[in-house]
Amino acid sequence: MRTVTLQREQAARGPLILVNPAHPLLPGPAPELTAPDSRFPGILLERRTAGLLAACVRAAGGGRDIVPVSGWRSQAEQQAIWDDTWASQGEGFTRRYVALPGCSEHQTGLAIDLGKRAERMDFIRPDFPDEGPCGAFRRLAARYGFILRYRREKEAVTGIGEEPWHFRYVGAPHAALIEEHGLCLEEYGDFLRAGPQRRVLSNGRRVEVSWLACPGESVEAELPEGICQLSGDNGGGFILTAWEAPV
Repeated sequence: MRTVTLQREQAARGPLILVNPAHPLLPGPAPELTAPDSRFPGILLERRTAGLLAACVRAAGGGRDIVPVSGWRSQAEQQAIWDDTWASQGEGFTRRYVALPGCSEHQTGLAIDLGKRAERMDFIRPDFPDEGPCGAFRRLAARYGFILRYRREKEAVTGIGEEPWHFRYVGAPHAALIEEHGLCLEEYGDFLRAGPQRRVLSNGRRVEVSWLACPGESVEAELPEGICQLSGDNGGGFILTAWEAPV
């Protein structure tokens, strides 16, 4: 085991942070960004997220039909989308489909809106059907670390209307755990607080996921030997993912 000291502000960073009106983003530098699709150089994602998204699109046979519609946004861009949608569609539509500036997953670089290629596409609600390459992408998404973030049955929890086009990178094995247990990201922290989760991956390696509270300004964490990942949850805690060392 090895001991590391984690600062409370670090709990607002990482691929598993919850972002919503109750858990706004802290100000900080933009992530390292790149375009997942060279045909659309202005649509950017966090670098690892972009690579895995591109791999999932290829695996789904969607290189021609699946297009990125909206990726990373700055605070100013999110504010402009909020204001423009409010002016054109009204308050109810805006609150249902557009996140408050500072509370949008798009500002993390970990979220992407995808659409089926068409001559005209809706920027706010792109068509992403459950058939063809789009359906194949949806079925493969968890394998590449993505979840369908806003489901109809979770609207009362997320406060966001159903968005079949909005995918969020959380990584493996978290996407599979969230999907298998019928959770949304708002529920994942409580799920882990109930106790560690263990899983055998498709490659045969074992992984354990646990949650660590940070009630003060810092906390000491005991990390097992081998490969570990620590991510903040943006709620005053950390999620530890520990992979068993290969034999």
